[in-house]
Amino acid sequence: MTTRKAPVVKAPRTPRAAAAGQSEPLAAGDPVVSRHGVAAIDHTILGNEQARATLGKALASGQFPHAWIFHGPQGVGKCTMAVALATLVVDGEASHADRVALTPRRVGRAAELLRAGTHPDVRIIRADLASTSADRTLRDRKQANIPVGILREHMIGGGERGGPSFEAPVHRSSVMGCGKVFIIDGAERLETEGQNVLLKTLEEPPPGTVIILVTTSVDRLLPTIRSRCQRVAFHPLPTAVMAQWLDANLAEVTGSARTFLESFADGSPGAALTAAQLGMQAWHAELSPMIDRVVKGECPTAMSERMHEIASEVSEAAVKKDSRASKEAATRRAVGLLFSLIGAEVRRRMAAATSSVAALDYWSQIPKVIARAESNINANVNLKLALADFVAQWSQVRGSLR
Repeated sequence: MTTRKAPVVKAPRTPRAAAAGQSEPLAAGDPVVSRHGVAAIDHTILGNEQARATLGKALASGQFPHAWIFHGPQGVGKCTMAVALATLVVDGEASHADRVALTPRRVGRAAELLRAGTHPDVRIIRADLASTSADRTLRDRKQANIPVGILREHMIGGGERGGPSFEAPVHRSSVMGCGKVFIIDGAERLETEGQNVLLKTLEEPPPGTVIILVTTSVDRLLPTIRSRCQRVAFHPLPTAVMAQWLDANLAEVTGSARTFLESFADGSPGAALTAAQLGMQAWHAELSPMIDRVVKGECPTAMSERMHEIASEVSEAAVKKDSRASKEAATRRAVGLLFSLIGAEVRRRMAAATSSVAALDYWSQIPKVIARAESNINANVNLKLALADFVAQWSQVRGSLR
C-alpha cells in the first residue's frame, strides 16, 4: 500500500521587496506584535530596571545568549520588554548606546515594520494562533494550551501524522539580515510534547537566532528547558511607578475608579488596562455584597450565577469582535479575571484584619478555595457546577466572622 506524503506548507512571510525598504503600503500584520511593538518603541517601559540593565549589558557585550526565560506576574511588561529586545536585535542601525539602554530607535525600517506587526524576523507564538492555522484540526482547538502543531507551524517545522508538514521558520535566513527573534508568550501553556521537541532548537539554534520564553509560571516548564535558558525575573511595579503609569495611560480614570484600579492591579499595568477596558469595577460592585453573604455562612446561588453570566458576556463580546476567537478560551480568561478580582478583594480584607488573628486565619483559607475552583475548571468540570461548588465551599469555611 502506498502512503501519500502530506504536503509541505510554507508559512506566510513578508516579501523581501518590502523588507528591503521599498515604500509600498504595509500589509495587515500580527496585531499582537503590532501592539507590543508600539508600546516598546513609542512609549517608555516603566519598572523592572534590573531586568533592563541585565539584558542591555548582555546585548551590548556582543556575547548575547540565544535562549532566555522572562518570568514574573502577568501584565508587568515581560512581553513588551521582549519585543523591545527583539527590535534591537533586528535593527542593524541600532547603536551601542541603544543596546546598553535597551531603547529601540523610533525611526527606520525595523521600527516601521514592528509597529505594523509585519516584521519578517520577529514572531510572537501563542495559543490564539490556532485560530488562523493552516491545519484545520488546530483551528478547531479550544486554545487552552499551545499545541505542538502551532510550534511546528510558526517555528520548528515538521508535522504530525495525517496533518500538514511545515517548513521551519527558525532555520530560514534572516530576511533583513540582522537576526531573528521568536517569542513564546505564555510558555507555561506549551504542551509537554511541544516542550520536548523544542529542546533541540534550544540546544543548537541557527546562528543569529534568539528565543525568548515568556511565562508567569516558570515551574511549569520542564527542567531540561529551564537548564538551557538564561533567566530574567520581572516584578510588579512599585506604587509610585505604577501611579506614574496610570497618569500616563489612564489619566481619565479618577476618584473611586482610580482607587479600585490601584488596588486590583497591584503593580501590574496589564491588569489595570484589562480592568479598565472590561469595566471590572462594576463586577466588583456587584459581587462585594454577595461576598458579604458568603462570609456570614450563606450560600447565595446568585453569586455563582452572576459569575457565569459575566464570563458568558465577556466571551460573547470577544467572539463578536473576532469570529476566529475561541469562545471557550475567552470564557476561561473571563473566569480567571473573576477569580483575580475576588483574590484582590480577599487580600484587601485580609490586610484590613491584621489586628484579629481569627480573622486572618479565616481569610487565609479562602485562596485554597479559589485554587480548588480553578483546578476544577482546568479539569473541564462543567463551569456552572464548578462555580456553584466554589460558592458552596467558601460558605462552609469556618471562622470568627459569622
